[in-house]
Amino acid sequence: MTGPGRPRVVVSEFMDPAAVARLAEGADVHEDTTLVTDRPRLLTAVADADALVVRDRTRVDAEVLAAAPRLRVVGRLGVGTDNLDLEALADRGVAVRLATGANAVSVAEHVVGSLLVLSRPAFGATARLVAGEWPRTELIGRELSGRTLGLVGFGATAREVAARAAALGMSIVASDPMVTDGGPGVTMLDLDAMLAVSDAVSVHAPLLPSTRGLIGADALARLPEGAVLVDTSRGGVVDHDAVVAALRSGHLAGAALDVFPEEPLTPALTARYADVPGLLLTPHLAGVTRESNVRVSGVVAEAVLAALAEGAGA
Repeated sequence: MTGPGRPRVVVSEFMDPAAVARLAEGADVHEDTTLVTDRPRLLTAVADADALVVRDRTRVDAEVLAAAPRLRVVGRLGVGTDNLDLEALADRGVAVRLATGANAVSVAEHVVGSLLVLSRPAFGATARLVAGEWPRTELIGRELSGRTLGLVGFGATAREVAARAAALGMSIVASDPMVTDGGPGVTMLDLDAMLAVSDAVSVHAPLLPSTRGLIGADALARLPEGAVLVDTSRGGVVDHDAVVAALRSGHLAGAALDVFPEEPLTPALTARYADVPGLLLTPHLAGVTRESNVRVSGVVAEAVLAALAEGAGA
């Protein structure tokens, strides 16, 4: 149903259909996932929008705010905010609603799965066996049990990772300037000390001026030789050139990268990843499963409707 007096919501990236239908119960919804790659049309679409729902690729900045004089709330289908100009949004009184915690399980399972794949190179042997090879002795991997996992950042998602890694017999250390007590079974250390004892590292830090390039050449050099790295945080926290160099030198045994400095990857960026040993790339999907998409979308839909009903930003 549409009509005068109903708020208008623009959805610029993919959202679970049930959540879109829920939004439509209380608002006129314009869903168009091509807007994320068509900036002029996005600016036109938000001209009479009361709410805008995005994921991580739609930049909500001063230009969007200038084009959207009625905007009262931005719903983010996820938890990262580096695509949102929070200062400009606050100055305009536009509320921001995140899906905090709704995809933590999906990210945690992705991290553990990546650790298993990186530690057992046999998982990548299908093509060689089909070609008639039998590289059994070349592909002997390592167990996770008995090894130490270091967590860079110890928020809700990292805690889910810690629980699953501990169940596999790993020891857990973590570094987070905001956390002094990690709870039972988790030893909190400063970053340098944590890196020095970690056989595997999973990065869960937000992208801030203080964390940009946090895991670079110096940090990687502190890891024990043969360590593996998983990054599901934000592009820019980990220096990918340094990771590639550490893989090529053999200092790192493997790395799984789910986030990138620019997304989608451009040809200039893809060249650096070609023929790098021990490298696993995924397209920013760690937190996106069928189940998490339903949870994230539902949480944001309810939060946006509530904010509109309350007069968000007032």
